[in-house]
Amino acid sequence: MEKVPGEMEIERRERSEELSEAERKAVQATWARLYANCEDVGVAILVRFFVNFPSAKQYFSQFKHMTEPLEMERSPQLRKHACRVMGALNTVVENLHDPEKVSSVLALVGKAHALKHKVEPVYFKILSGVILEVIAEEFANDFPAETQRAWAKLRSLIYSHVTAAYKEVGWVQQVPNTTTPPATLPSSGP
Repeated sequence: MEKVPGEMEIERRERSEELSEAERKAVQATWARLYANCEDVGVAILVRFFVNFPSAKQYFSQFKHMTEPLEMERSPQLRKHACRVMGALNTVVENLHDPEKVSSVLALVGKAHALKHKVEPVYFKILSGVILEVIAEEFANDFPAETQRAWAKLRSLIYSHVTAAYKEVGWVQQVPNTTTPPATLPSSGP
């Protein structure tokens, strides 16, 4: 069978992203405690995400106009999306023992966000960073370095699977509409 150049590197990288048994248990134990308060934690994550990265709200017609954290917290649409995000993460975390299932779930998420919602993939990296911040705050006294590393590894795994799905569907970076006339753009000449 013919190999595509670089395929071995991709396979090796994906294997290295898989979590060890100890890492899976650490992530799952932390997640179980967090997921017990699913909706409130999800809302806290999304509110922080949108407050710190307001450009992400452009993809959400129902709450892109909201600027106040309290208004966002009370939004039924934001709460519903928070539950969807937490549900998808829960499916990933519960199936860490099954890399094919994890890959399948993240491919569906990635493809939907690329094709239907037109969300730039970098927002997955940003959102997963916000999730790690919230976890670190929730478990400030019980979030040892090895658990933090396991979560960082999961973050990388999620992002690599999502971006692979974007590439699979032929994602091209979306260029925002600009109102700046070409004459006012900086020139590259002398």
